[in-house]
Amino acid sequence: LAGCGGLLRDSDGRWLTGYSRKIGTCDALGAEMWGMYLGMQLAWRQGFHHLQVESDSKTLVDMITGNVKINGKPPTLVRRIQELLELNWQVMETRPNGI
Repeated sequence: LAGCGGLLRDSDGRWLTGYSRKIGTCDALGAEMWGMYLGMQLAWRQGFHHLQVESDSKTLVDMITGNVKINGKPPTLVRRIQELLELNWQVMETRPNGI
C-alpha cells in the first residue's frame, strides 16, 4: 500500500499548504507520479502560478521532460502532468532533490 504527499512553500521557504493521499497499491515511481500530479493540481487550484517543482525521482523528472525514451505511450499520470505543464503558469524548474 502506498501514499503520497507534498507541500507548497513561498519563495522564502515558508510553508503555505500541504497535502497527502492514500493511493492504494503501486510502486515507488507510481507514488512519485501521484505526488507530483496532485501537488501541481493543488497549486493551480489555489492560484500559485509561479512554481518550482522538486522530486526525488530522477526517472519521473526525465519522463516528464522527455529526457528518456518511453516505449509506447507514456503512463497516464505522466501525460496528465505534462498537460498541467501546458497551463498558463511559469514552471521555473523541475528537478530531482539532491541531484
